[in-house]
Amino acid sequence: MKTLLEIREKAKLFLSKYDIYLYPVLKFILALVAFLLINSHVGFMKKLDNPGISLVLALLCSFLPVNVTAVFGAILILLHTYALSIEVFAITFVVFAVMFLLFFRTAPKYGYLLLLTPIAFVVKIPYVVPLAMGLTATPTAAVPVACGTVVYFLLHYLGMNTAMLGGTQNGTVTEKITYLLDNVLNNKEMLLTVVAFALTIVVVYMIRRMSVDHAWTIAIVAGAVTDVIVLLAGSLVLGISSRLIAVIVGSLVSAVLAFILQLVVFSLDYTRTEYLQYQDDDYYY
Repeated sequence: MKTLLEIREKAKLFLSKYDIYLYPVLKFILALVAFLLINSHVGFMKKLDNPGISLVLALLCSFLPVNVTAVFGAILILLHTYALSIEVFAITFVVFAVMFLLFFRTAPKYGYLLLLTPIAFVVKIPYVVPLAMGLTATPTAAVPVACGTVVYFLLHYLGMNTAMLGGTQNGTVTEKITYLLDNVLNNKEMLLTVVAFALTIVVVYMIRRMSVDHAWTIAIVAGAVTDVIVLLAGSLVLGISSRLIAVIVGSLVSAVLAFILQLVVFSLDYTRTEYLQYQDDDYYY
């Protein structure tokens, strides 16, 4: 524990000294990974499916706010869907318009979640996102987490059904729109994941703010259990093929990462509850 705390303090000093250089680098890496992920899943427009273009866009985003990077990512997805079919482009545009209106209205300071959430799904640790946000943010973070979840399922679905959605010979416009709406916006697995993540964020947030011993540890465990129960129970109720092992293992790994986040990032002692009382001439505090 002492070694971890020493490493944390050294890292804080390093970050405070070189933050003017490190933050652009981190934003560049985040943007580059996001753009490469988009191209790998929906690289329908060959002119944009180029690592060089992703590199240039990421360099530009390293000097811009993270929310702008999210907007660039949405534009890149829209251009790819336009190359696939006009119907897919129209549906995707409406979905993104609603998401960004909701996001900028409720939680604009959590723009990085629009990028990190799909990336977490790709690397198979999506359950760490609601745990981390419950520890570090407020329940409004559930909105960008939900939006990021929708983006991932949309990209995954488009990448798996290119033949069905592309070309004029594969069905009428109405059939394509109906097929897309039924399998993306009415995707039971996606909706269940959104609900599970939102509940996890709320549970972790409420417990870690309680004045009890080991509040943060209890919050992490309760959040991981909530995630597993909601996902597995929801799968049974909705008739979704559950991935029992994947959900449990992913939740355990995410809980371990959340514990590391607590130890490395936060400097307070959460092993016991302490109260402070003082007074002035008129009041007790």
